[in-house]
Amino acid sequence: MTRIFNRLSRTTLAAAFAASLFALPQAASAAAGQDVAAAVESKLDKSQFKDVQVNVDANGIATLTGAVSLYEFKSDADKKAHKVKGVTAVRNDIQVAGPATPDAQLQNSLAEKLAYDRVGYGNVFDAITLNVQNGVVTLGGHTHDYPNRDSALALVSTTPGVRDVVDEINVDPVSPNDDRIRIEVARTVYGFGPLTKYAADPAKPIRISVQGGNVALYGVVDSEADKDVAGVRANTVPGVFSVKNDLQVAGQPAEHR
Repeated sequence: MTRIFNRLSRTTLAAAFAASLFALPQAASAAAGQDVAAAVESKLDKSQFKDVQVNVDANGIATLTGAVSLYEFKSDADKKAHKVKGVTAVRNDIQVAGPATPDAQLQNSLAEKLAYDRVGYGNVFDAITLNVQNGVVTLGGHTHDYPNRDSALALVSTTPGVRDVVDEINVDPVSPNDDRIRIEVARTVYGFGPLTKYAADPAKPIRISVQGGNVALYGVVDSEADKDVAGVRANTVPGVFSVKNDLQVAGQPAEHR
């Protein structure tokens, strides 16, 4: 009987010992997760993040929850969390709080701001598209360099009412030949008397986008004749392979644009 009891005791002790060994890594992982979470929280120790909560699991995945007042702060929290040692990934579930802005109103406001953004920094060579749905802003199209793309994203991110930002902007590859074509097309188009007026308002130019020698024209012109002559003149520049004329004529129904 005593031998049976001893065997049971040894079995119980062995099981308890194995369980304790198994628990040690879990406890260590939990403690490590708490340490990493604390490090993330210290990075977010600013007033704009006061309603943000952080949880880090055993795999180093940081989950951010709570609310901020601007999308810019949601994006900043994500960037700061990524920089913390021990964070392997970030799940950003932060909500952008504040009063909702109707999509049409937000679209018009952002379109005007983007039209004047980076004036004097070659924005005539950018063709950024804009779509707003349920407060989610999607930017697409092209910019000729990264500073212009980054400026557009920053402008949208700091606008109240924007709930999320989807970046689908394509930045044109560096190309001395495309740079030459951009300048020559601009000179050829804007140097023609009837088209000079489109350089008067920096928010309403004929926009010239170039990728690999292929030119696309965007914007709104006053007449079909202005649209046609802009396309013809762009096509006369040496090195241009094709011209896509997407200029809209003011006052025409959408199906004709």
